[in-house]
Amino acid sequence: MIQSMTGYGKSVLQLPTKKISIELKSLNSKNLDVNARMPSMYRAKELDIRKLIAKNLVRGKVDFSLYVEITGEDTSSKINKTVVQEYIKQLKEVVDGDTTELLKMAIRLPDAVTTERDDIDEEEWHTIENGINEAISKIVAYRKDEGAILKQDFTDRISTLRQLLEKVITMDPERIDGVRARLEKGVADIKEKVDENRFEQELVYYIEKFDITEEKVRLDNHLDYFIKALNSDDSNGKKLGFISQEIGREINTIGSKSNYAPMQKLVVQMKDELEKIKEQLLNAL
Repeated sequence: MIQSMTGYGKSVLQLPTKKISIELKSLNSKNLDVNARMPSMYRAKELDIRKLIAKNLVRGKVDFSLYVEITGEDTSSKINKTVVQEYIKQLKEVVDGDTTELLKMAIRLPDAVTTERDDIDEEEWHTIENGINEAISKIVAYRKDEGAILKQDFTDRISTLRQLLEKVITMDPERIDGVRARLEKGVADIKEKVDENRFEQELVYYIEKFDITEEKVRLDNHLDYFIKALNSDDSNGKKLGFISQEIGREINTIGSKSNYAPMQKLVVQMKDELEKIKEQLLNAL
């Protein structure tokens, strides 16, 4: 089903000597763009983390954050005083706060706590990996919920486009009669006798130029294809974007050929609905 690229997921892990918070936030983007923030000791696993995110989230601007809070004795870890003092200095430039509160904020920032260990304990990493998967599951669920809202909006707007198309189809014979009447009146105003056969040939030529039969059929097919793609098992916002472009081409051609004010008003309404669909598609996975 269709998914939104907007989402949020979080998991919190309590280890013997530390609490680890994992957060994932995502917004719309043409491709996958992952920004990862974590303490330096976990950088060795960054590629694995990015692979997990790419496999599950596919597309979007994703912010991944891993925060560590020491909750017990850990002789292998120590506060990096120089880094913490620099963080506090920078925080004071942003906000006028109590030094203790600023220290609490600074100690959570990357590299505020260093460790003498060069390698991550595999058992700890396995726990963190499970936490990352939990956060991913939550952000995917969030995206699906948002996607359900998008799907309903797309379905309603496609239905509106189909209703407007039906009005165009109903109005078309009246429009062609109007074109014929205007051409006949134009000839009558010249007050000259014309060859009836030649006039009929010219009339057929001009009416064919204004004919929108093919556009009506193609537009109806594109609307069906959009709904079919929308109801597919996968989420493919790019595919829906391509279909919406084809829908737009047919609507524009109908507008340029119509030469009939009532029909052009319908075309304007169709363009308005399609524009709203395109805006929403920017956020569809």
